[in-house]
Amino acid sequence: MPRRQSWPGASGHNPHYIRPVSTAPLHDDLSLPFQIEQCDVRGRLVRLGPALDRMLSRHSYPEPVAHLLAEATVLVATMASALKFDGVFSVQAKGDGPVSTLVVDFRTPGDLRGYANFDAERLDGLELGPGSERALIPLLLGKGYLAFTIDPQGPDMERYQGIVDLSGATLAEAAHAYFAQSEQLNARIVLAATHRKAPGEARRHWRAGGILLQQLPSQAGGLSAEERIFAWEKATALLGTTKPEELTDPALSHNELLFRLFHEDGVRVYEAAALQDRCTCSADKVRGILATFAPDEIADMATPEGLITVTCQFCSDSYSFPAESVNTGTPSSS
Repeated sequence: MPRRQSWPGASGHNPHYIRPVSTAPLHDDLSLPFQIEQCDVRGRLVRLGPALDRMLSRHSYPEPVAHLLAEATVLVATMASALKFDGVFSVQAKGDGPVSTLVVDFRTPGDLRGYANFDAERLDGLELGPGSERALIPLLLGKGYLAFTIDPQGPDMERYQGIVDLSGATLAEAAHAYFAQSEQLNARIVLAATHRKAPGEARRHWRAGGILLQQLPSQAGGLSAEERIFAWEKATALLGTTKPEELTDPALSHNELLFRLFHEDGVRVYEAAALQDRCTCSADKVRGILATFAPDEIADMATPEGLITVTCQFCSDSYSFPAESVNTGTPSSS
């Protein structure tokens, strides 16, 4: 069985650990690329803190719904940051459970937003106890599908979408079904989220983390086919030992976690990329959407005072317009 090892500290020496080119301290809300040198495996470690907490705190989500959305957000951040593209990567879940819809968008270079629709009465009827987070798909989403969409920017760029049935107990297991269907190379992911209160803080805060491993293409003069199989099995076995609290503990550094897991085969870490909570809604976009409705539909939307108010599902910002100021019948600018 592969061995884990504790971090040697700043003064410790380990020939298998390759320090990053950048010595800037690593904080929350970032994606850290890395490579396991002797295994032909690359990866991404994502940690979300304040950005995720702000995203979830804007809504009055029940705890299990917020937990599901937190895991979905770190899933999207981890997968999207491993892609080389400009545009939007999104994951949408649709099910027949208490949570009917869940959407998370990642817009390059690192903007995240997400929301969930849920039936409060059906949710209240569920018996959720310790360990429920290990079965959120059957409990909250039920039967349905999970769609992964890449919408790249630029000329001659085609939109891609992969859809899989909601399977397994967790979002990580559902993602593995997607990897098996669409990935040409092996991939594996672990996810975790927590709602915790640090000493001295007045309220709890949301945190989440994830690690994605992807097997690199075989290269001439590299590992043999048999060695590649063994190396991948070893890397994924070590990934499987990751505890949820390790992914979300702010006191455990990114480098320390990667060293614990993969020190035997050398870990090279690269420049981290920042992630942030940022919605793309705006007054102009909302006005453009309203302009696509017919005049009688606009009249139905207006209050007795003649105002139309639209609230963004993602960030909860509201936009109000006098009904007579909306020019109907023109294309949407969104």
